[in-house]
Amino acid sequence: MGSYILISILILITCLLLILVVLVQNSKGGGLASNFSSSNQIMGVRRTTDFLEKATWTLATILLVLSLITVFTIPKQEGTEAVQSEVSKQLQNAVPLNDFQPSPSSESTEQTNP
Repeated sequence: MGSYILISILILITCLLLILVVLVQNSKGGGLASNFSSSNQIMGVRRTTDFLEKATWTLATILLVLSLITVFTIPKQEGTEAVQSEVSKQLQNAVPLNDFQPSPSSESTEQTNP
C-alpha cells in the first residue's frame, strides 16, 4: 500500500512538472528562449529550446513508466465477495430470457392482430 501511494505522488509531481515545461514552451519556437535574447548569455536560444524539448520527452517517458509500474502496485482486494464486481452480481441475479413471462396487455394485442 505504501509503494502505491509513493508512486501516485511521483506521478502527480511528474504531471505538474510536465505541465510547467509545456506551458513555458511557445508553439512558434519562442517561449522561454525568446525572453533571453541577449547575445552574451550562457545558454543560447537554440540550447534552451533543445533543453525544453528533452525535458518534455523525459518527463513524458517517466510518466509512462510510472503509470505502468502502478498497475503492479495497486492494492488487491481479498475474498470472493470483494473480487466480484457489481456488474457480475447483477448478471447473476438477472432473470434469464426464456423465463420471461409477457404481461397480459402484450398477450391481448398479439391475439387481436392476425
